[in-house]
Amino acid sequence: VEFLYCDLASMKSIRQFVQQFRAKNCPLHVLVNNAGVMLVPERKTEDGFEEHFGLNYLGHFLLTNLLLDTLKQSGTHSHSARIITVSSATHYVGKLLLDDLQSRCSYSPHGAYAQSKLALVLFTYRLQHLLTANGSHVTANVVDPGVVNTELYKHVFWVVKVVKWMTAWLFFKTPEEGASTTIYAAVSPEMEGAGGCYLYNEERTKSADVAYDEELQRRLWTESCKMVGISDEASRLP
Repeated sequence: VEFLYCDLASMKSIRQFVQQFRAKNCPLHVLVNNAGVMLVPERKTEDGFEEHFGLNYLGHFLLTNLLLDTLKQSGTHSHSARIITVSSATHYVGKLLLDDLQSRCSYSPHGAYAQSKLALVLFTYRLQHLLTANGSHVTANVVDPGVVNTELYKHVFWVVKVVKWMTAWLFFKTPEEGASTTIYAAVSPEMEGAGGCYLYNEERTKSADVAYDEELQRRLWTESCKMVGISDEASRLP
């Protein structure tokens, strides 16, 4: 196992990581987008993005796009390369505000977190559409790991922390259990060639209705390209 440093809250760090990875001339068969923060106070990344949107979503958007060529070269007809993005059930209550993606008008930690997780689902569906249109041997799926007992809850109110401490053994998944659906999406033969799926407990399920809005998917993709400074070649595709 070899580790390369990558700060998903820094566009510069992401680009440096991709350069280092490409220099190794390694194939890339599985990419898991799993970094994230939750319910943090209002603050910005070094690029000036609201932290939930910048780290949870835009960082993965840029990383995935910069690695797409390597993924396409690594996938074959019988063994597709796989992109797995970790979202959350909170996306069901998320609202994507295209005119205020940075939550400048009114900041809510819950609203910003839910929006970032909805953006990841919209991104995955649009990405799969583009991969299919290009005939690429790459699949993109999105995973809901469930409620997992991790340090992600360190910014919640102290009463919630106490309740979590008392009930985690009963209601929360362990990190190993929370990772199971991601691993399933990454290696299961049943997922070979299957893309554009929302997975929960290793089963395909329905995401929020708004996530299937293709016009919203396109608009988010175009705006995201502008924000991270990459070419929106996909805008020419249906």
